[in-house]
Amino acid sequence: MTSEARSYSNKMTNPFIFWWAMLFKLPSAIFWRLKIKKLDSDSCEVTIPYFWRSQNPFKSIYFAALAGAAELSTGALCQLSMAGKGRYSMLVVDFKAEFHKKANQKITFECDQGKELEVIIDKLQPGDSDKLTMVSTGYNPQREVVARFFVTWSFKRK
Repeated sequence: MTSEARSYSNKMTNPFIFWWAMLFKLPSAIFWRLKIKKLDSDSCEVTIPYFWRSQNPFKSIYFAALAGAAELSTGALCQLSMAGKGRYSMLVVDFKAEFHKKANQKITFECDQGKELEVIIDKLQPGDSDKLTMVSTGYNPQREVVARFFVTWSFKRK
């Protein structure tokens, strides 16, 4: 892991710095109280609480809030993988979701494709692009699968 990646990981797992970063870049993360619990070269874990700002009228977490947490778990891993390796652009080009259980508790989204992602990022030469579908699985406190999101990221090295 590069020193820039280590610094990025430390900042994003620090609640105070994360809050300030999200205030300017992704304010919905603050509104829904998303937290990055773990971010390393292998995986990322993001939590979303069940409370009045994240719930829908059916007494579960709103699907868009779940999608935001899932996307953050993949996107933070992408940012970490690119840190200190040059300039890249990234964009979500496809997004699919499966819902398995009612999300009426704190949900933890996990994406563990860091090594696979790193191979793709490291092989890109300036002007090259590639895609990766990353899977983020949401678990309730009992470790039951609540939802699974498939986020396809496109990367281009500048």
